[in-house]
Amino acid sequence: MNSKFLANVDKLEPGTWQVSIKAGGWEPQSSAPGSLAKGEGRRSFLKLTAAAMAAPLLFASPDSSAGRRRAPNPTPAPAPEPGPVVLPPSPPTIPWVEELPSAITPLQPATLGLAPTGEAQVDRGECGRNKHQRWAEMYATPRQYPPVHYKLHAKENPAWVFNPAYPPQRIWGYAIGAGAAATTPGPTIMARYGQPVVVRFFNRLPQDHTGFGSPEISVHLHNAHTGSESDGFPGDYFSPLKAGPTLAEPGQWKDHLYSNIYAGYDQMQNGIGDEREALGTLWYHDHTFDFTAPNLYLGMAGFYLLYDHIDSGNERDPNPSALRLPSHPYDYPLSFGDRRFDAGGRLIYDQVEPDGTLGDKIAVNGKIEPVLKVAARKYRFRLLDIGPSRIYEFYLQKANGVSQTFTHIGNDGNLFAAPLKNQTSVRIAVAERADIVIDFSQYPIGTELYLVNRLVQTRSRMPDGIGAATQLLKFVVDRYPPEQDLSQVPNVLREQPPLDLAEIAAAPVRRWVFERKNGMWAINGQFFNPNSARAVIPKGGAEVWELVNIDDGWSHPIHIHFEEGRILSKTKDGVAVPVPPYEQGRKDVYLLQGMSSIRLFIRFRDYVGKYVMHCHNLIHEDHAMMLRWDIKEDD
Repeated sequence: MNSKFLANVDKLEPGTWQVSIKAGGWEPQSSAPGSLAKGEGRRSFLKLTAAAMAAPLLFASPDSSAGRRRAPNPTPAPAPEPGPVVLPPSPPTIPWVEELPSAITPLQPATLGLAPTGEAQVDRGECGRNKHQRWAEMYATPRQYPPVHYKLHAKENPAWVFNPAYPPQRIWGYAIGAGAAATTPGPTIMARYGQPVVVRFFNRLPQDHTGFGSPEISVHLHNAHTGSESDGFPGDYFSPLKAGPTLAEPGQWKDHLYSNIYAGYDQMQNGIGDEREALGTLWYHDHTFDFTAPNLYLGMAGFYLLYDHIDSGNERDPNPSALRLPSHPYDYPLSFGDRRFDAGGRLIYDQVEPDGTLGDKIAVNGKIEPVLKVAARKYRFRLLDIGPSRIYEFYLQKANGVSQTFTHIGNDGNLFAAPLKNQTSVRIAVAERADIVIDFSQYPIGTELYLVNRLVQTRSRMPDGIGAATQLLKFVVDRYPPEQDLSQVPNVLREQPPLDLAEIAAAPVRRWVFERKNGMWAINGQFFNPNSARAVIPKGGAEVWELVNIDDGWSHPIHIHFEEGRILSKTKDGVAVPVPPYEQGRKDVYLLQGMSSIRLFIRFRDYVGKYVMHCHNLIHEDHAMMLRWDIKEDD
C-alpha cells in the first residue's frame, strides 16, 4: 500500500478537496473552515474496504510538508506494500554540555478567571465537551483537601535547543502561561489523592503551521482514573477552528477534572476508594486522533505525580504509614524519546509511513546527552519512555562500563508490594514507567556515572537484542547534601489487591488479536472508529482480556485506559512463560513481544463513557491499531 495518502487529510483550504468514500467512488466535499467539526473524512481512509486500502492514491501538493491534498487518482491500481524507509543517521552531537536542572520545579496552582463548571462553557470559549461526571460529588462538595486549579497552554516554541551541535528549532510543548515559552517535557504537576484538580488546557498552537503535526489537541492523563470527558479520548480533539467527531463544538480551551480518587470508590463507600489501587507516576500527553505520534514527537508530554499518606512525597513524614521514599528535590522524573534529525540538525518525522521514523538520538527531558549533577545521597528517578517506538533496557554504569546496582520500586504508575533490590538493568517499552532508587552516597565526590541503553533496535517494529551500551545521561556526584538523608526504601511498599480465583474464573473473556492488515495495523481485523464501541461493559464489571500478537515481526506495548490490570499468564510461541517479578503488580501497559499472548484481569469502576485500548507504539496507534470500548450504567 502506498500509505502517503494518510497524511493530514483534513488540512484543507477553500477550493481544495476533502476525500469522502461513497458507494459510487470519490467525490469532492466542502472544505470551508469548520466543515470537519464532526470529524468527517479525517480517517475515512481507515474505514475502506480491503481492496480500496490496497490501492495507491496520488496527490499533487505545492508543499508536501503542509499536508494539503488535491483530488485523488480516480483509477488506482494495486501496488505492493512498501518496505521501511531507510534514513541517513543524525549528525553527531556534542555530549555532556547541556545540563539538566538540579531539581524540577513543580507547576504552581493558578487562579482561573472563569470558574470551572460541570457543564461545558461553550459561550465563553470552551470546546463542546460532555459534562463532568459526578461534579457535585467530586468537586463541589468539600473533600479531604479543597480543589486546586492549574493552567497549561499548548504552544509552539520556535527556538528549542536539543543539543548545541544542532540549531534552535521548533517544538510543540506546554507552557505555564500565554506569555511563557513552551517546554518539553511540560511542567510537572504534583497532586494528592483526596484533592480534586481542574487543569484548563488552552490550545495556542499555530493553526496555519507547515510540517508534521496537527494543531489540534486532546490531552490524555495516562492512566488516570477519571471520567471519559477528561480522559483525552482521541476523537475529543479541538482547536479554535475544529472539533473532533466526539465533541459538539470547537473551542480555545477545555477543562479536565481529575478527581484524584482511588479506583474502587463506589465499592469502598469511604469517599476516597481503595488505597491499594493508588497510582504514583502518571504523565499527560497529546492524544489527537491520527496525529498522536507527530504531536508527541514534537514534545507534547509532561509528568503528573500523585501522592497519598503512604507514598507521601515527604521523606521526613512522621506518619508511621509513610514510606519516606526520596522526595523533592530528590524525586526526579526523566523522559526518554527517540528522535531523528536531518543533515542540518533539524527534527524530521514521517507521519504517513506505517513503520514511522525510528530515532537514533535520545532526548532525555528534551536534551540530547545531557548532564545531571547530583548530591551524594538517595534519589528516586521516574523513568518514562515517551516513544514514539524505541524500547530501552537501561543500565547504570561507570565510565569503564562496569554496571552498578539500584533498587527497582515500581512499574508503570504503581509501586510494587516489595522492592526489587540489587538490580542492574530495567526494560521499559513505550509508555511504560519504571521507578528506581539510586544511592549516590556510595560514590566519592567527582564520580561520573552514566545511564546507558543496551537494547539495540534498528527498526521501529521491535528490538534486535542486547548489545553495546549507548550513553544517554551523565550523572556527576558534585556535592554533599545540605542536610542528612533521612529517606529510605522499606522492605514493604504498597499492598496489592488480592486476586479472587473464583471471580476470575467466572469473568467474561474477550480476545483481542493485534495484527498487520493492508499495510496498517488492526485489532481483530478492524481499524479504529471513534464513533463505534467494540465492547460495552457494565459499570462495576470485571473481565479477563486476552491480548494476542499473531506475528513474530513486531512488538506491541498495549495500553488500556482508565484502570490498572493484573497479568494472569503469558505465552511465547505458544508456550507458557513465567511472569517476571516486575510485571506481577498492577499495570496499564502490556508488552507483546513477537508471537505471544497475555491474559489479564481488569475492572471497570466508578465512571461511565468512552475509552480506548491501543498499541502505544505511536506509529501503530496512528495507523489504526486502536479500539473504542464503553462503560455503561448497569441496568
